[in-house]
Amino acid sequence: MEPQFDRTRHGSLFDRGSADNYYGRRFQPHWYPGGTHKSGPVTELTADEVAEYEAGWYHNEKFGDKKEDRK
Repeated sequence: MEPQFDRTRHGSLFDRGSADNYYGRRFQPHWYPGGTHKSGPVTELTADEVAEYEAGWYHNEKFGDKKEDRK
């Protein structure tokens, strides 16, 4: 399996989509080959890669939660 499609991998497309949704960040498909913030993000993606990020985004929207503001 290619690392960007490994849903158990920190920094994968699914992971980043889910995390962006959780933290209320904008929809911006990307992934980190070396792990989240341990390498530069990859932002030039194929249609399948964008769909995988989107799957993570909507999975959190449906089954996840949202980070609460602690102001």
